[in-house]
Formats: sequence, C-alpha cells, structure tokens
Amino acid sequence: MSSLLIHSMSEFSDIILGTLHAAGARTLAEVGAEFGGMSQQLAAYAQATGGSLTSIDPAPKQEFLDWAERCPNVRHVAALSLDAMPDCAGVDAWVIDGDHNYYTVLHELQIADRLARRDGKPLLAILHDVSWPCARRDFYYAPDQIPAEWRHPHSFDVGVTIGDPGAHVGRGFRGGGQFAWALHEGGPRNGVLTAIEDFLETARTPERPLAWAMIPAVFGLGILFDSTAPWAADVAQLVHPYHDNPLIASLELNRLRNYLAVIDWQDRQAA
Repeated sequence: MSSLLIHSMSEFSDIILGTLHAAGARTLAEVGAEFGGMSQQLAAYAQATGGSLTSIDPAPKQEFLDWAERCPNVRHVAALSLDAMPDCAGVDAWVIDGDHNYYTVLHELQIADRLARRDGKPLLAILHDVSWPCARRDFYYAPDQIPAEWRHPHSFDVGVTIGDPGAHVGRGFRGGGQFAWALHEGGPRNGVLTAIEDFLETARTPERPLAWAMIPAVFGLGILFDSTAPWAADVAQLVHPYHDNPLIASLELNRLRNYLAVIDWQDRQAA
C-alpha cells in the first residue's frame, strides 16, 4: 500500500529549492528527516551555495543516519524539535515536516519567529501536511510528549476518511501502529493548518506583515514568509500560480479518494 501513496515533501523539491534560491537562503534547518529524501536535496543545495543543513529528528531511519555521516555540511540533532530549535542560530529558512499536530507546529513557528527576530533575519518557513488529513486533525507520533491540555483524545487503531469528522477502527487511512489520529476533526487547537492560522493571527503586525501561500497537493505544502524581506516579491512570484489553485486541489482530492477506495477494497478482501 505504501508504494501507492505519494506522500514525500521531496515531491515539491523544485518549488522548495526555487524558494530557497529566490530568498538567498544558505543556512538551512529542517525538522523531520525520516529516510532523508528531502534532506539530501537540501544538503546538495546548501553545498552548492556554501551553506549548511541542520537536520532535527529524534529517530530518523538508518538510511538517513548512514548518509548524514558522510556529509560534512550536514549536522544531525537527535532531539525533539521544540528542544533542539532554540539552540539554532542564523537560520535563513526552516523546512518543517515533523509531528503534525497543533501544539508542535504552533510552538515550532513561535520558536522560528523568535529566532528570526533575535538574529535580524526575515522569517521563512516551509511546512508540509497543511492539507487533509492533518489540516484540521491532530496526528501524533508520540502522544505522551504532548502536554495533556493540548492533546486531543486519540487512538493508534483508527482510520480517517474524507468528509467524516470522526475516526473508525478498521476503516480509512490509518497508521498501522506508527501514529495516532485525534478522534475528531475540527474545532479549536486541532490540526496543522489551524496552528498556522493561529500563529499568523498573533504574529502578523503592520510593521511586519507575514505572507502565506498554500499548495493543495501531496497533503499540502505551505510557505510562510516575511513580506517585507528584500526577496519577498521573488518568492511571491514563484509560488503565486500554485496558491490555492483549484485545479491542483481537485486533482489532490481525486488522488486521495482513489487511495481511500483502494484501502476500502483491501479491507473488504481481507474480511
């Protein structure tokens, strides 16, 4: 089944690397490495520009660890993002694809914003999983690491489907014990996109307006940046054709419905 699911942030590599180039970013930091597919492209870009990549992931796959050991311009930090990010300095761009829940993403953005202000850098953050299913529903790799007051009722045993705010055992898109879904979609402090919107609500000021672009494909890519940056117009020109593009959104919805139909067929065959 996993071979049918196009899910990697690396599918956006042209847009991501184009954004980094337009912004003149050299010092990069990523949250979430997994197998290192996007990490390798970020590292190659950093090497070509004389920059560096800090990759934050408490438990990446062995393939990533073997590769990172061979890359002198890559520093792997084996820690949770909220613990490791405050120790970073001079970051030009953040690439965030870690734990997809409200608490984590909101605080990642707050830390990135605080560091940008401290270091005199325009904020640039590129985030994955901003569309369904994580836009309005929390996803937890390690629920116990989320403070109880921020954590929704959840289960590792349920799946989710489009148009259904609930969650059901033995149905829909599920994690096979690898991650947990919040049992309900929507409402306050639930989901990645909700976290981004709430961050923007408090972080935007007339003196420091923040721009937001959302590409509704492959679970959604979001690009958040300081629109007063000298490179902001170039980034906006690059991402504008994709932002909330209705054709792309329609294709993504069709892709997801087809994938869910395959899961349903497999479940019925297994039953």
